[in-house]
Amino acid sequence: MPDILQERDWTLLLRRIKDGKCTPFLGAGVCFGILPLGSDIARQWAEEYQYPLEDSGDLARVAQYLAVQYDPMFPKEEILKYFEDVTPPDFSEPDEPHGVLASLPLPVYITTNYDEFMVKALAGQHKDPKRELCRWNELVRDHPSAFDSGDAYDPTPANPVVYHLHGHNEVPESMVLTDDDYLDFLVSISSRESLLPHQIQRALTGSSLLFIGYSLSDW
Repeated sequence: MPDILQERDWTLLLRRIKDGKCTPFLGAGVCFGILPLGSDIARQWAEEYQYPLEDSGDLARVAQYLAVQYDPMFPKEEILKYFEDVTPPDFSEPDEPHGVLASLPLPVYITTNYDEFMVKALAGQHKDPKRELCRWNELVRDHPSAFDSGDAYDPTPANPVVYHLHGHNEVPESMVLTDDDYLDFLVSISSRESLLPHQIQRALTGSSLLFIGYSLSDW
């Protein structure tokens, strides 16, 4: 199979990274070997809670089943158990993705993961990162944000932001996990132009996006 990226594409990407005009977009694959994949969690839950349908590897569907059987917070509380006592990756390893990304002169990192590995990797590079989340539902609408402070925070390579589009583990209510969560999230983000801070909107529209850790089946 021929390479998807041509030499000129790599040249352009490296130039954008050097100029700080590249925004990494991190998916679950960057945590492979440290945290279980969503499909593995889904199959484990499907067996444990007698999920009746055939799509037992679909985490959003299985999580939705648990939310209906128990309550909307139950699957989020269950998935947080996978974060307990987890040892972060060795960011000094040459091919460890968080460590490599943290070494780049970039101001904004966007992720759909719940973990704090990217923040830790940036701190390990002697940077001062801020961890932010998308306030897509009423439970997190008033969650404090550096973007709302009087200091008019604007991310820089030395003081970058890690923006959790689908929430993070420190605020379970912010996590996009079930089918209903995904639909509500999409409705909110498409109907409320101000939902994403302008600094994040600028990164999405004004820089090259570098997707890492996603598959073609991901939403």
